[in-house]
Amino acid sequence: MVIKKLMGYLKPHARGLTVAFLFLLVATAADVTGPILIKIFIDDYLTPRVFEMQPLVLLGAGFVLLQVIAAAFNYIQLFSFHKIALRIIQQLRIDVFSKVQHLGLSFFDRKPAGGLVSRITNDTEAIKELFVSVLSTFVQNIVFLIGVFVAMFILDAKLAAFCLVLLPVVFTLMQVYRRLSSKVYRVSRHKLSQLNAKLNESIQGMNMIQAMRQEKRLRREFGSINHEHYEAELKNIKYNGLLLRPAVDLIQLLAIILVLQFFGYQSFESPVEIGVLYAFINYLDRFFEPVNMMMARLSHMQQALISAERVFELMEEDELAPDKEGDNHPHITDGRVEFRNVSFSYDGKTPVLKNISFTAEPGQTVALVGHTGSGKSSIVNLLMRFYPLEHGEIRIDGTPLSQFDNEELRRKMGLVLQDSFLFVGNIKDNIRLHKDDITDNQIREAARFVQADAFIEKLPEGYDAPVGERGASFSSGQRQLLSFARTMALNPKILVLDEATANVDTETEEEIQAALEKMRKGRTTIAIAHRLSTIQDADLILVLHQGEIVERGTHQELLEKGGLYHKMYLLQQGGTLEANV
Repeated sequence: MVIKKLMGYLKPHARGLTVAFLFLLVATAADVTGPILIKIFIDDYLTPRVFEMQPLVLLGAGFVLLQVIAAAFNYIQLFSFHKIALRIIQQLRIDVFSKVQHLGLSFFDRKPAGGLVSRITNDTEAIKELFVSVLSTFVQNIVFLIGVFVAMFILDAKLAAFCLVLLPVVFTLMQVYRRLSSKVYRVSRHKLSQLNAKLNESIQGMNMIQAMRQEKRLRREFGSINHEHYEAELKNIKYNGLLLRPAVDLIQLLAIILVLQFFGYQSFESPVEIGVLYAFINYLDRFFEPVNMMMARLSHMQQALISAERVFELMEEDELAPDKEGDNHPHITDGRVEFRNVSFSYDGKTPVLKNISFTAEPGQTVALVGHTGSGKSSIVNLLMRFYPLEHGEIRIDGTPLSQFDNEELRRKMGLVLQDSFLFVGNIKDNIRLHKDDITDNQIREAARFVQADAFIEKLPEGYDAPVGERGASFSSGQRQLLSFARTMALNPKILVLDEATANVDTETEEEIQAALEKMRKGRTTIAIAHRLSTIQDADLILVLHQGEIVERGTHQELLEKGGLYHKMYLLQQGGTLEANV
């Protein structure tokens, strides 16, 4: 199945492969005919005592010409195979990367990032060897073997038929090696993925590792996985050392002994031609030469097949990001958001949302408050369609969320997370996100609107200032301001804020709150808030507890009820409570 899928990538390059194979056949044929020419030279020109120089020169020139042709054609076929292999791996990596981009967030919750990187880079690189060395080597040497047996039958049909017994012996040896090594290679590739995952985790959390003095523990865990990878590789080397070259050499030695015995017994009945003996022994050596080459490439083949299995396993992953349903293409016009009896669970066992129902009218601000784990972020994840909806219904402007195109949702819904993510590039590109319809003036207006222009214009290069990986050169507050400007540049109908002012100072927070007050006019805002002082002017506050809405109303109404919201507010204001919140 894996080989069939890999062959599918060869179809667009069928013409180039055909040309490469033709050159390979010619080069192989030129190489096979060498011993026959030597036999002719021995039989016809060394037996007589009178030498004729002209045929000898022609024979030598023909032999040299064949070797030159073989060298030229070998170069062409080698270059062709490498070129095709690089194109195939290039396309395969693009396909895998595209697949990963369309997988759902639930998939990334389970799979470590380093393991995915290993599949996209290391495993695809291992597959390249299948096309570069394994495919060409096997085809060339199979053709070589056919030529060798044809020449053997020309020399001595009975002995050549006897040598055919060697083929099933070699084939059985290959199958034994493949069966044993496949398990070892699978473990080896898995451990390599774990190494990359642990390395990625360590680099991403290096500040916490050093702050908490976890260097020894991480080094010990990394060393343990590395040792397991070493053990798997060592076990595979044992199989290589036992079943590849030594086993073939033993079979070759026994074959030569049998052939010499055959000629020895034959010499008692009739004279043996020295040319036939030389040519047959030479062809027997040439029979095992391609066998040794194929056996040497067998380890590369196994590694490539296991890597391909891992890559195609990723490409066949069906846990895709939720997509639209139906053929309609509705548009978000007013921004009315409605949740109807929505229930949700990440693992299918523990519910994180239970019968959530509320309505956010156009222009309203709905705030979500509650303790950690109460389900606030899950509501946002479902609204943004990061996860598939299991029970209940979400509607925007009266249309089910599932019927909207992803492009429409992402353009009309602006999301600002607490942990802002910046791409490598510059400030302008991070605000525009390579959307050509957003002009430079709109970028500056968005940055000015969220008070980000103050620090951007102080930078030496302004809006062209470089941004490193994850925006590490900027403070948390600056990254959040840029993320806010990115959202404002889209001019969305619905704002989704996950504690958007958590990482800014008090003065900047007051400025952003003033900007938000202007932005909320005519737009629906869903805001997650931990600091209740930031959502006192919300039109509707939903208090969540263990996945349920336990209270709803305005700030003043909830305080008058004296419930959970009132207790949370007193705690944040410095009040004392003896009740178990």
